[in-house]
Amino acid sequence: MKPIRKAVFPVAGLGTRMLPAAKTVAKEMLPVVDRPLIAWVLEEARAAGIEHFILVTGRGKTAMEDYFDHQIELELTLKEKGKTELLEQIVSALPKEGEVSYVRQMAPHGLGHAVWCARDVVGEEPFAVLLPDVIVDAEPSCLAQAVKAYEHVGGNIVVVEQVPESETHKYGIVTPKSRNGRLIQMSGMVEKPPQGSAPSNLSVLGRYILQPEIFPILSAQERGAGNEIQLTDAMARLMQQQDFHAYDYEGRSYDCGDRLGWLRANLALSLKRPDLQAAVRSMVAEEMARAG
Repeated sequence: MKPIRKAVFPVAGLGTRMLPAAKTVAKEMLPVVDRPLIAWVLEEARAAGIEHFILVTGRGKTAMEDYFDHQIELELTLKEKGKTELLEQIVSALPKEGEVSYVRQMAPHGLGHAVWCARDVVGEEPFAVLLPDVIVDAEPSCLAQAVKAYEHVGGNIVVVEQVPESETHKYGIVTPKSRNGRLIQMSGMVEKPPQGSAPSNLSVLGRYILQPEIFPILSAQERGAGNEIQLTDAMARLMQQQDFHAYDYEGRSYDCGDRLGWLRANLALSLKRPDLQAAVRSMVAEEMARAG
């Protein structure tokens, strides 16, 4: 069983749910507390043992490349002003040379196409996919939990979380075959099933571990929903050849591709910070009183 060393981050999307802010700022660079969204997701991957980070970018996304690089003028200024703690915080978060690769998705052909664009960098080994819209607050990290499950059963892993049955029509839902604790053998997936027809209440979170055999399937995959090449369609075909398990992780997710989800993430993660918690509580109380 090959280890999971590489992770793909599809970051070429237009971020339409976060317009107009995403018109000039890539949604992945929107701040959550004091770091951009993409930094939270890469940190999750690093905590799972990922060694190589593959960002599938598009037009207007170069700010991410600059963020994960040294800014000499800024670092010199912080050093001269004696702000060593802040300098260390910035420098220590940078990836090492050669750990990050950038692949360009030339046109918005869907998530499946974005993953396919990373095929040459991934090579012939299993890999993770992390959708950057979602921050997961979990210990161990969400992907670390998935990697541990993979080491137990191999094959392909789809991270899921339980949602109210009244909400299943909004998500991709897995069809369970059998369950052993948090590990669920899958027999299928349904994208946004009509209300009342979902095979379970286990929704796909946006964290995957996939075998490289997904790439030739994606190469020949016809366009699906939204006239795009869908990763879920290719996964359904691969499921006919290989084992798929869902993993019901332990933690909490925040959909930061949505305005309310992004606001909730900022509030919740600020309240977990010892240096911010008291001030944030006071600020929220003041604003609630002001709003009546």
